[in-house]
Amino acid sequence: MTDFGLADTYVGQMKGVILTIAPEARIIDLTHSINPQNVAEGAFLLQRALPYLPPASTIITVVDPGVGTARRAIAIESQRQTFLAPDNGLLTPILVSDSPVRCFEITDRRYISPERSRTFHGRDIFSPAAAHLATGVPLENLGNEVDIASCRRIPLPVATPLGNAAWKGEILFADRFGNLVTSISSECAAENGPWILSTGTITLPISSTYGDVPDGAALAYPGSFGTLEIAIHNGNALQTLNILPGTPVTLNKGTTEAASA
Repeated sequence: MTDFGLADTYVGQMKGVILTIAPEARIIDLTHSINPQNVAEGAFLLQRALPYLPPASTIITVVDPGVGTARRAIAIESQRQTFLAPDNGLLTPILVSDSPVRCFEITDRRYISPERSRTFHGRDIFSPAAAHLATGVPLENLGNEVDIASCRRIPLPVATPLGNAAWKGEILFADRFGNLVTSISSECAAENGPWILSTGTITLPISSTYGDVPDGAALAYPGSFGTLEIAIHNGNALQTLNILPGTPVTLNKGTTEAASA
């Protein structure tokens, strides 16, 4: 999982390194379309993907605005998988909720590329280290053990309660379809409705699926990430509504008529 995109050869080079060292490795691409340098978005997407990743797999995730600086390259073993990433908060979901077991800094020259670019550690550090792990190299061979408590954490997006029947969150990002993903859990609107979602410029009742509204109409609904989303049926909410990431959103009990009044 990276923010490298697919217009260049970066992802292909990483795969080439992995398959040169571990030719029988099976590679899953989670995404390479995280917004550039957006560590928080990467952490959110990793958190949401965790339940669907195979046990005993090795996960490389690189969103690394600090590449080439003193930030550490780390490998964390959880009870289910092993994760390699820059120590910049990207692995916060593992550190806070997935029972991390051990962490090592990736420094041993036997398991990283002999010639290392200061700007492409995905290829030169994380890919070869992960590939060596896949061939059976013990995690502790990668370098010195790190106190897990010293690994950097960042705030994960959450909804803030506003009394007993209201929540406040924000737009996190737009997916490929232009659907606007919020930080408000779908569970907040699971019972005792009706509920409405508001951005200040648009107020929408919570629907079940796109087909609940006509073509071209806006709707709010429980998305597949487990949070509420805003979409345009057969359209692009990001382009149509001009609601950008970071925009505050609120979830309240009531109807759109009551909100308008």
